[in-house]
Amino acid sequence: MAGTVLIVDDSPTMLLSIDGILSRTGLKVEKAVSGEEALAKLKSGLNPRLMITDLNMGAMNGIELIRSARKVPGMQFTPILMLTTESQQDRRNEAKSAGATGWIVKPVDSASLVKLVGQLVPGL
Repeated sequence: MAGTVLIVDDSPTMLLSIDGILSRTGLKVEKAVSGEEALAKLKSGLNPRLMITDLNMGAMNGIELIRSARKVPGMQFTPILMLTTESQQDRRNEAKSAGATGWIVKPVDSASLVKLVGQLVPGL
């Protein structure tokens, strides 16, 4: 059973990279280049099984996106991974308190990402 994963990143290279990794596993990937675009997709009915978002983006950062996404019906318990070059504990704590399920530090190892997705969303 395939499910949809929403990837949010303002870097076209990262979007392509993560899309490539996850698409090879049979997942349907939906992409957004900003927090605002991702939120609009969620509010218009997109119901992903998992969301992966960058931390540092334009007007709305990943933490703000997570806070807003958690208020969208159907997104309260959806796993959300924060994807970033930062590894500071205070940023991790801030993301966790906003509702992030986990944290991935760039560069992303494809095998680790696929394994993590499998653990967070069994049967995806």
